[in-house]
Amino acid sequence: MVELGIKAKPVVDPVWAAMRADAENWALEESALAGWLHTVVLDQAAFQDALAFLLSQKLGGPEMSALSLHKVLYEAVSSDSWIVDAARADLSATYERDPACTSYLEPFIFFKGYQALQAHRVAHWLWNQGRKTLAQYVQSRVSEVLQVDINPAARIGKGIMIDHATGVVIGETAVVSDGVSILHGVTLGGTGKERGDRHPKIGPGTMIGAGATILGNISIGACCRVGAGSVVLKDVPDNTTVAGVPAKEVGEAGCDQPAMAMDQKFW
Repeated sequence: MVELGIKAKPVVDPVWAAMRADAENWALEESALAGWLHTVVLDQAAFQDALAFLLSQKLGGPEMSALSLHKVLYEAVSSDSWIVDAARADLSATYERDPACTSYLEPFIFFKGYQALQAHRVAHWLWNQGRKTLAQYVQSRVSEVLQVDINPAARIGKGIMIDHATGVVIGETAVVSDGVSILHGVTLGGTGKERGDRHPKIGPGTMIGAGATILGNISIGACCRVGAGSVVLKDVPDNTTVAGVPAKEVGEAGCDQPAMAMDQKFW
């Protein structure tokens, strides 16, 4: 309760303010997109409202309308503040690591890796609520529309960048720690028909290059680099670079935070 005579401090949200400023500028620069920018961003009250609305428009389909899906998405982001916190951290990660990204608004409305990851966070919330059928539906729509297939049970931290994203597959028991960067075509998969805990565990600060395949219940340590096109079948120690088919250790990671540096030249 606010005491009489004391005004509540306004909520300061610099990321949302920057997104709105960009949306206003883009609407002036490109009138053909003005209506859409107003609907998705400028007419929304807050970041989480815009996120739920955008995902509903992307993923609504013949089986479940955008309006019906919006109710589910809004329930999730309203019920679990961690989803919104993670979405902000992912946005910052993409802005900081992707040289092609010049604003917070770009990944929010244009980058399917960012959008797929946020939809997964909602699917994971539904999974943990026991609403597994609906979680699988969201997974299916993301796979169809955005070409990213993340099992709803997979556990993914925050501050994640999935760059370009096409063809990324993350299995049911996979764990991706905070601050990881993943490029397109990456698979975190199993090795066969075994059940139980069967997918990789990725340590914080690790970068996984394009087309890399990591198979089985193995551990990729903190702050590692996995070379593009590599096939990793065994544990990788912390701060290590691996590359090849099958992947072999080729030296140290080369920096404290490979996921931030995004340096993919190993020699």
